[in-house]
Amino acid sequence: MRATAPALIAIDPATEEELGRFDVFTADQVEGALAAADAAFQVWRPYSVADRSGPLAALARQLRANADSYARLITIEMGKPITEARAELEKCAWACDYYAEHAATFLRDELMPSSATRSLVSFEPLGVVLAIMPWNFPFWQVFRFAAAAVMAGNAVVLKHASNVPQCALAIEGAFAASGFPAGLFRTVLIPGGDVEPLVADERVRAITLTGSSQTGSRIAELAGRALKKCVLELGGSDPFIVLPDADVAVASAAAARARNQNAGQSCIAAKRFIAVGSIAEEFEDRFAREVSALRVGDPGDASTQVGPLARADLRDALERQVTASVRMGGRVLAGGRARPGRGFFYEPTVLAQVTGDMPVWREETFGPVAAIRRVADVAEAIAVANDSIYGLGASVWTRDATAGEWIAREIESGAVFVNGIVASDPRLPFGGTKRSGYGRELGIFGIREFTNIKTIWIGPPR
Repeated sequence: MRATAPALIAIDPATEEELGRFDVFTADQVEGALAAADAAFQVWRPYSVADRSGPLAALARQLRANADSYARLITIEMGKPITEARAELEKCAWACDYYAEHAATFLRDELMPSSATRSLVSFEPLGVVLAIMPWNFPFWQVFRFAAAAVMAGNAVVLKHASNVPQCALAIEGAFAASGFPAGLFRTVLIPGGDVEPLVADERVRAITLTGSSQTGSRIAELAGRALKKCVLELGGSDPFIVLPDADVAVASAAAARARNQNAGQSCIAAKRFIAVGSIAEEFEDRFAREVSALRVGDPGDASTQVGPLARADLRDALERQVTASVRMGGRVLAGGRARPGRGFFYEPTVLAQVTGDMPVWREETFGPVAAIRRVADVAEAIAVANDSIYGLGASVWTRDATAGEWIAREIESGAVFVNGIVASDPRLPFGGTKRSGYGRELGIFGIREFTNIKTIWIGPPR
């Protein structure tokens, strides 16, 4: 009797219905994708930056022209509310437009003073970049690095999360339809356990990963063994600090959005809420009311604000964290349980009286659960914010912009937003510190990550 071929299974998180099965690539198919990407790189590399901008601008148009169908894929494969899925597609198009417009400046040779007659630094492509990407922003996570990587002259092989195979194939199709050399962007449908040979392959010159800190450690180990550069964007447990002089109504409304966008499934979602001094009680009350008012339901409905979690195991893990924290003394102000019925829904939740040893504070909570701690003053707020293995994002809420900037400089994090929700922006570098990873995406720093920063020294003729 012949065994059933392994497959990646897409499941609608809102209904638990199977959407389709996709055969795992054979070794020959993986080899074909890698060979095609490497061959395409040889064609693409000599293009001028100006010539590369045409296909990237066409890719932005492709994304916008097909935004409805792409957004629907995002919604049915990982449960993102349709309005957020459309916004994700527009952000991808924006990144493409941004690099198409600015890459020539970012990659321009830089003249440097030295003992030479002329010395300069050039930024040259590396080759094939292996991208290991997560499911929570199935288009944006890819485009966040890929728009810059291809404009720098590289090729891409994408190993996407196993629960979003349709999104992975759609992204490859979008590149193919936009005028890039055939094979420059390839998707391989393989489970995570099959990625090691790709990291080791000599044609892969660099690796980028967005995922958990545990997976990042493993990929860093493999990349180090192969002496290959990698960029790691890993977990986060972002602090959200509310100072006594903050506008509590504004901060509370922002807190509800910051924690519950994408059903809380974001590395840069605010997770640890720190209320300073006299503001604490009012903030807890307003925050809980804002969260309780969120509309949870069918992610295909444009009025829905919070959809399901992407998988059953994610919902179950979140429930374990909340249950354990309540047993340790946490007080539920809103939500606090999984919703009954079909779909992987969890009620938007706020916990107060949280201590530093509770799972909802010490661990990363990847879902719509907010934990609040009260502190006495700014010094304690900074200490509590920094008492984490993570350092991805943070936000500070205050009417005093000068004080907000000072606090931002004291927080150990890749980004700090004062009076704003932490978000990625194509114009600004994005990445973390500590166990949130290293390297940067976006902005001028992101496009230079996957280049050979080459010194050229020219002396007088002899």
